[in-house]
Amino acid sequence: MSTVTISAQDINKLRQATGAGMMDCRKALTETNGDFEAAIDWLRKQGQKVAAKRSDREAKEGVVIAQTTADHKTGIVVCVSCETDFVSKNADFVAFGQSIADAAIAGNVKNLDELMNVKAGNATVAELVNDKLASIGEKIGVTKFERVDAPYVASYIHGAYRIGVLVGLSKEAADAGKDVAMQIAALNPVAVDAASVPQAVIDREKDIIMELMKQDPKMAGKPEEMLAKIADGKMGAFFKEQTLTAQAFVKDAGKTVADYLKESGDVKVTEFKRVALG
Repeated sequence: MSTVTISAQDINKLRQATGAGMMDCRKALTETNGDFEAAIDWLRKQGQKVAAKRSDREAKEGVVIAQTTADHKTGIVVCVSCETDFVSKNADFVAFGQSIADAAIAGNVKNLDELMNVKAGNATVAELVNDKLASIGEKIGVTKFERVDAPYVASYIHGAYRIGVLVGLSKEAADAGKDVAMQIAALNPVAVDAASVPQAVIDREKDIIMELMKQDPKMAGKPEEMLAKIADGKMGAFFKEQTLTAQAFVKDAGKTVADYLKESGDVKVTEFKRVALG
């Protein structure tokens, strides 16, 4: 039994993130003692088709700016959050976000702490954020910062500044970089390829697969070793759907992203970053 009070706000947050029903969300949070991420796993283990929690759900409104240095060797993406879309869609707020991204590029910023202390004109970014908060009366913050360094970095902003993507490539390939960035924006892969998927993610997916199989009457009585081997096989589908180079290319489903990159001059993706408003 949970020792944590589950509020209507908590339940609604889980519902918004997963699409599950209110009662299911309440039960999930109760069973996991209010742990939001564990509650998502609990729902998935009941066979519900919900998305795993991603960090890009954190900022509700705001703007995401992705851009590179002039030589395309470095790229940055920043998320400047606010409380309402009324503010985020305002041209002045977009320009404010752009000024912070410009300061990050000009200052060769490497992390969020550095960004808050870098100068943008006569003031630091932190001071500008405080001034903006005072002037518009909403909570304002720079909530995300990512950086990619590579032989060539492509940047892409999707929608009305709602998703920003950086793609590091092994060599200059502007068209391929844009296409792959659009793929990442649309399909949100967890890693470049199977080999680069964090072990914690693999363990988590296997645990969910194992739990679902144990609930399947057809699997009743099968030894744990056999279930583990079946789970390993099912992970192949996960890698195909969730890793960039194995995904079907959005512009031509008859080839994978890996096929497209090979055709584009044997370009390799070294890393990518995707930041989105939730």
